[in-house]
Amino acid sequence: MKFKLFKDRKGKADQAKNNKFVKLGREIYVQARRGGPNQDANFGLKTAIANARAEQMPNDNIERAIKKAAGAGEGVEYEEIMYEGYGPGGVAIMVKCLTDNRNRTAADVRSAFNKRGGNMGESGCVAYMFDHKGLLVVDREAHETDEDTMMMVALEAGAEDVVVNDDSFEILTHPHEFEQVKTALEKEGYTFVNAGVRWLPQNIVKVEGENADKLLKMMDAFEDNDDVQDVFSNFEINE
Repeated sequence: MKFKLFKDRKGKADQAKNNKFVKLGREIYVQARRGGPNQDANFGLKTAIANARAEQMPNDNIERAIKKAAGAGEGVEYEEIMYEGYGPGGVAIMVKCLTDNRNRTAADVRSAFNKRGGNMGESGCVAYMFDHKGLLVVDREAHETDEDTMMMVALEAGAEDVVVNDDSFEILTHPHEFEQVKTALEKEGYTFVNAGVRWLPQNIVKVEGENADKLLKMMDAFEDNDDVQDVFSNFEINE
């Protein structure tokens, strides 16, 4: 099963890319504030920068976020909050946010749920339907590696499993082992399309018709919200 990552869909306008850069810049800023501006000594920052470059975020934007975090005086303090709820068709949704205003963000997320046939629930209401895992996605075309080699290298590095897809390898780790596995694979020359600690659904719910339309609009609303960093869900919609 190929896990669905929260990312821009085909045909999105430049505004979607700008929104993505705002979210990536905020993550870089938070990681730099948290662990310092030196990415060699700050794994969280290193990962945030790598993810930004994978999305072709300009270096100027990356450097600006780091300099802002390292600047003198008071900076913006962001709080990480996870909101949970249900979408149309009873699908489970987890919304990861970085916000400097908890009340504003909670109201915006609740509105995105309510206006599109869903509802926001209490903390823990859907988390049990997901596994908290490190996920490293390797593009098969970018690396001349067969399945057996990838499996061997990943497991020796400490990974729990490797999911083989037509166009990628998805390497799963325990959240606490993510840094170790990522570093070991980088030393072997591997690069990643996406890398991070995520909530992966245990089961997939197929959605179609009106519920599918509402879900896509809900995802667009989350994507347009600068406070929303990522969305994890258990639905699948056919092309």
